[in-house]
Amino acid sequence: MDIGREGNGAIRQVKTRNKRRVIVLSYRCLKGGKRYLPPVFRGILGLVIIAGGVMGFLPVLGFWMVPLGLALLATDIPPLQRWFIKQLNHYRRKVHTELTRSDAAPQ
Repeated sequence: MDIGREGNGAIRQVKTRNKRRVIVLSYRCLKGGKRYLPPVFRGILGLVIIAGGVMGFLPVLGFWMVPLGLALLATDIPPLQRWFIKQLNHYRRKVHTELTRSDAAPQ
């Protein structure tokens, strides 16, 4: 039984690490897109990335593309930007809490 618990803990850690990577990637996309891309191109690219993320069942495309596209769209729409940053902060705190709980869990 102990092997199963350790395996579940390792899987949980990998999932939280992946969540953290998506959050960091979304932040970078939000800041870098605002700095280097013109507004019209950001909007079109954001919609294309979201459409590709919806087709995440295909091999190359993935559901990770949806937050990336939202980050690009959020740079030009202030209410969406506030909402998106609020969501990223919420998930960042949630992932941080999960990581600290898994690190403090008795083994």
